[in-house]
Amino acid sequence: MASTVTQIEATPARRATGSQATASKARIPIYQTLLIAGILILWEVLVRTGVAPVYLYGQPSGILQKLVALTTSGELFTHAGATAFEAILGFVVGTTLGSITGLALWLSDTVARILRPIIVAINGVPKIALAPLVVVWFGVDIGAKVAIAASLTFIVALISVYQGTQEVDPDLVKLMRSLGARRLTIWRKVIVPGATPWILATMRLNIGFAMIGAVVGEYISAKVGLGYFIYNAGALYDLNSVFVGIFCLMVMALVLDFLLVKVEARFKW
Repeated sequence: MASTVTQIEATPARRATGSQATASKARIPIYQTLLIAGILILWEVLVRTGVAPVYLYGQPSGILQKLVALTTSGELFTHAGATAFEAILGFVVGTTLGSITGLALWLSDTVARILRPIIVAINGVPKIALAPLVVVWFGVDIGAKVAIAASLTFIVALISVYQGTQEVDPDLVKLMRSLGARRLTIWRKVIVPGATPWILATMRLNIGFAMIGAVVGEYISAKVGLGYFIYNAGALYDLNSVFVGIFCLMVMALVLDFLLVKVEARFKW
C-alpha cells in the first residue's frame, strides 16, 4: 500500500520535471536568436563607432545590403548552386565508397593490417597539398572539385565505418560462429547492421568535409562557386561579400545536416 502511495506521489513530480525539461528545450531557440542578435548588434556598434575598421571586419548592415543585391541579381544562387552540386556529388561518391571499403575490410584481417598504415599516412597528408595534382589529373572543370570532396569524405568514412565494425558486440559474432555461420553471413547479418549507426554518424560528419573539399577546389581552379566568389571578394578586400559567401556556406551546411538528421531518425536502429 505504501509503495502505491509513493508511486502516486511521485507521478506529479515526474510530470513537473518533464514539463520543465520541455519548457527549457523550447527556450533554446530563443536563447540562440538572442545570442546571434547580440553579436550582430555589438559588431555593428563597434564598426559605426570606429573601434573596428570596416575594411577589416565588414559591417552587418553592409553584409545585409550585399546579400539582398546578390540575391536579387541571381549571382548568389549561381555560385551556391555550383558549390552545392559539387559538395553533394563528392559527398555521395566518397561516403559510399568509403563506407563500403570500411565494411569490406572486416572480411579480411590480413588486408586490414596491410592497408592500415597506408590509410593513416594518406589521412595525415593535408588534402589541399593534393589539390594541384587533382587539378592536373581532372582538369579545371567540376571533376576536380568533386574529386577533392570525394577524397576527403572517402578517408573519413573508411576509418569511421571500419572502426564501427570493430565495435560490434563480439558475443554476437561468437554466437553466429558457434552456430556454424560463415564469415560472409556474419558480415551480412551482424556486422553491417551493427555498423549502420556509424555510417549515419559519418554521413553528418562528412557534410562539412565535402563542402571543404568543394570550396578548396574552387579556390584553386574555378570560374563559379562560393569558394571562387569568396576568394575573389577577399582579393578585392570586399569583406562584406566574403561574409555573404561564408553565410551561404553555413546555411547550406545547416540545411544538409537537417536533412541527414531526418534520414537518421527514419532509419534508426
